[in-house]
Amino acid sequence: MIRIMLVDDHPMVREGIRGMLAGQSDIEIVGEASGGPEAVALAAAERPDLVLMDLRMPGGDGVEATRAITAAGSSRVVVLTTYETDQDILRAIEAGASGYLLKDIVPDALARAVRAAARGETVLAEPAQHTLLNRVRNRHTAPALSPQEVAVLRHAAQGRTNAAIGAALHISETTVKTYLSRAYEKLGCGDRTSAVRVAVQRGLIV
Repeated sequence: MIRIMLVDDHPMVREGIRGMLAGQSDIEIVGEASGGPEAVALAAAERPDLVLMDLRMPGGDGVEATRAITAAGSSRVVVLTTYETDQDILRAIEAGASGYLLKDIVPDALARAVRAAARGETVLAEPAQHTLLNRVRNRHTAPALSPQEVAVLRHAAQGRTNAAIGAALHISETTVKTYLSRAYEKLGCGDRTSAVRVAVQRGLIV
């Protein structure tokens, strides 16, 4: 028997997922949660084989909950969400998710994915497959950013000015501009916004 837990802030969505898996003799739903912290506590108590986790919930971030649950080692997590951006996919996988599925999945496919994930396999919707494949390709073909360039981009992604980045990293504003310029060239970008976006897509920053 595969014991699973549902995590989603919408009761109707949880009911829909429950309905999709109804009639599967080898799958049992042992708990439901509406937010990240609640999910972490319930997973620790119930120790399900698999957690189907939404990403964005008012009651707590699904990525952080995924990281906490997988770190505990008792349950696998598969993300089940409507979001398919590269950043969402990469954050979830890096947090330890065993899979990334979209909510438009059909019942039979969801049941197969649950069984595969419970066996330790990785289950990915097509957008997630493309994102991870592109990430691997880019790592092999793109010039590597230096640790300093990555650090500057990480601060830039948080909306900090060059002066604020310099203060945080204990370097001059001119040096910040130099690192940004080098990062732009390596990433094939012409401005800060596009450089941050590409860096996130390639998994260089999260």
